[in-house]
Amino acid sequence: MKLREQYNKNVKPALKEKFSYKNDMAIPKIVKISLNVGVGRFTKEKSYLENVAHNLARITGQKPIMTKAKKSISAFKVREGTVIGVAVTLRGNRMYDFLEKLITVTFPRVRDFRGVDPKKVDRAGNLSVGFREHIAFPEIKADEVENIHGLEVNIATTARTHAEGVELFTLLGFPFKKDN
Repeated sequence: MKLREQYNKNVKPALKEKFSYKNDMAIPKIVKISLNVGVGRFTKEKSYLENVAHNLARITGQKPIMTKAKKSISAFKVREGTVIGVAVTLRGNRMYDFLEKLITVTFPRVRDFRGVDPKKVDRAGNLSVGFREHIAFPEIKADEVENIHGLEVNIATTARTHAEGVELFTLLGFPFKKDN
């Protein structure tokens, strides 16, 4: 079953009942997913930047943007306008497709994965998950990779509290750690 259909058929009614919302528009939903990679000390290596952008495009199916430094910081040897990262923002169908792939394929492929810590959901109900290796995604072939980089996945929701966010992600099928 597609994740969007599951959200409409199962998750929305369960959230409405649990938190007793009077209006359907008050039910938390996922707004956007943003993926970003900081390039760190490789800012001057054009081939590394292109490689990271290519990997992110393969993972998301969307062309990433190069994020640039807004001001110079001499301690970090960064000049204004230097590319310091690569980012993609997903919305709509691509967002739900990526989320389904994240839950069903990517999390099980992560080495030593024990579940997402519920503390990763902030007070506003948004979830941030970091990956140390981008090769956990199925589009990336491990034998074709020149250099491994990490990436950050931020999932923004309309949830107002931590409890609403955790419940939304749990009902969507996110594998949270169990308390011992």
